[in-house]
Amino acid sequence: QVQLVESGGGSVQAGGSLRLSCAASGYTFWSYSMGWFRQVPGKEREGVATIDSYGSRSYTDSVKGRFTISRDNAKNTLYLQMNGLKPEDTAMYYCAATERAYASSWWRDYNHWGQGTQVTVSS
Repeated sequence: QVQLVESGGGSVQAGGSLRLSCAASGYTFWSYSMGWFRQVPGKEREGVATIDSYGSRSYTDSVKGRFTISRDNAKNTLYLQMNGLKPEDTAMYYCAATERAYASSWWRDYNHWGQGTQVTVSS
């Protein structure tokens, strides 16, 4: 049974940093593509950053240069280092996994989800 558990969210001031973690279990972590998504009430879930099973990364334009996605296959853990946070980054952040070898930024391509962790950035 696939299980994803996020941690590391919180409240910070603009310009601050947070590091999100996603502990994965129940599957062969290294072979899955992973992604971080975020959602605010009333809006569709947005792909923030993805990393495929080969280690290739992609980011949505609004976070390029500020966020870094990484994975530690030995620890079955996905990370999102967020620097230079802005109020518009405020959202519920979700970790997601897909059996696809190549990552997608569309949330419907992912079939395993964590419960989410809230990130709030104040100005």
